[in-house]
Amino acid sequence: MQTKTAKPAMEVKDLFFSYGNNPILRGASLEIEKGKITTIMGANGCGKSTLFSLMTKNLVPGRGKILLNGKNIRDMQLSEFARKVSIVHQYNTSADDITVERLVGFGRTPHRKFFSGYGEEDIRLIEWAMEVTDIAKYREREVSKLSGGQRQRVWIAMALAQNTKILFLDEPTTYLDIRYQIDLLNLVQELNREYHITIVMVLHDINQAIHFSDRIAGLWGGKVIVEGEPSEVISTESIQKLYGIELGVTEIDGKKFVLTI
Repeated sequence: MQTKTAKPAMEVKDLFFSYGNNPILRGASLEIEKGKITTIMGANGCGKSTLFSLMTKNLVPGRGKILLNGKNIRDMQLSEFARKVSIVHQYNTSADDITVERLVGFGRTPHRKFFSGYGEEDIRLIEWAMEVTDIAKYREREVSKLSGGQRQRVWIAMALAQNTKILFLDEPTTYLDIRYQIDLLNLVQELNREYHITIVMVLHDINQAIHFSDRIAGLWGGKVIVEGEPSEVISTESIQKLYGIELGVTEIDGKKFVLTI
């Protein structure tokens, strides 16, 4: 008896997008599997950020469509989309005097009526988000007074407070040193494994993408040309196609590593 394949959480179908006369995506297609960590990777200018912006409803495609649980996100109101998808952008700003707890509380905005206070469910989710990201101890501290790694956890906590099934992270390790990069990616993996959150992220570091992802989507020439499990799709040939450079690929303890020197 043939097993039925689960429907993807999100589908990108034949996507085209241009900035003026400059085409960026030329028929990109991609499936985001439920309950998996999918990392979008590729060389600078390949269209990663554009694809991310389209999938998070910050841009509108010229052609093609993006389906969320079978529904075109173009037909969704932002409020409806925000109840299903949470996003942590690469660059985030907040008022200098805002506290951690207050900022995390903004994650409940899509679920609250105008001018209404926090209900029991709101409070429970705000507390849960701060505990999971290990920032509850900073609840009264101003976000501007935290380190870069701590601030990034606050933004992730705000996204978690939305209580969505999909979390998008745009280059979440930017500007962090290696310790905080690994700490953050371990947190991402924990959110996926423990709470079954589907995660889509953009990463620059090839080896981090391999190690912390269930699936890789590699862009080149405006299309997804590499898609699948890292162990299956990462090779000297695929790295050459994606980045235009020949690098060795080795295996240690059953995991692939790209030799970046």
